[in-house]
Amino acid sequence: MQGIAQPYHAAPAPRVQPGDEVIRISGMSAGYEEKVVLSDIDLEVRRGEVLALIGQSGCGKSTLLRCIAGLLEPLDGDVVVLGRRLPVRDESERRKLLARMGMVFQQNALLGSMTVAENVALPVLEHTSLGHEISRQLALGKLVQVGLDGWGDKLPAQLSGGMQKRAALARSIALEPELLLCDEPIAGLDPVVASGIDRLITSLAHRLGMTVVMVTHELASIQTIVSRAVLVVDGRIHAVGHPTELARSTDPKVHAFFHRVPPDEAAAGSSVIEKLEES
Repeated sequence: MQGIAQPYHAAPAPRVQPGDEVIRISGMSAGYEEKVVLSDIDLEVRRGEVLALIGQSGCGKSTLLRCIAGLLEPLDGDVVVLGRRLPVRDESERRKLLARMGMVFQQNALLGSMTVAENVALPVLEHTSLGHEISRQLALGKLVQVGLDGWGDKLPAQLSGGMQKRAALARSIALEPELLLCDEPIAGLDPVVASGIDRLITSLAHRLGMTVVMVTHELASIQTIVSRAVLVVDGRIHAVGHPTELARSTDPKVHAFFHRVPPDEAAAGSSVIEKLEES
């Protein structure tokens, strides 16, 4: 049984070498129909990072994640993920790239008519030639990794919110991807459960050698598990840095986000600090 729980990749592509960029975005703009949401986006994500895309609702962070995931084609610029320029037009190559990526959706996107184990097995069935029984055993192994041993035959509706999130995580790592994308992974969870999901994500990232990019507005997550944060303001990257550094910033927009104050109050506070420093 131990051997069955090991990862399987169909026609595995070469892994990104240590030190290489997992994501490189240059001069990108993106939007929907005629509405431009993101402009002049330049971003590099290094292997092994846990990077957070942060900002107020509607700032464009989820759109940026969709571009990285290949769910939205940029209007301009370059997006390179795991060495491949997006979008990948060839269907076979696109499937190979998707097998190297995992995604956790904000609403989990578990199929209610299927058991938890069947949900987790979906990527294995989709991207490999393994049969249903081996795929199921792989799925059960992943459920053990996320603390859901014995819950594989339940339906998603029989799980709590936190357990559903763990099941979604198990599905996202079914093929042990190199890149894990998370859209608001702890939204709607109570603080104790949310903290457990945070620890689980970082533990899985460390054990599986994954790079993680997450959209979040949760300060607790940003300050405890994130190695670098990218603040998006009005569709542009406004600041990038370690959460501790950003929290100390006197920039009004950065200060407003990290200290939960209106921008005008943040601007007033930063001017006072600057005067004190000058004196």
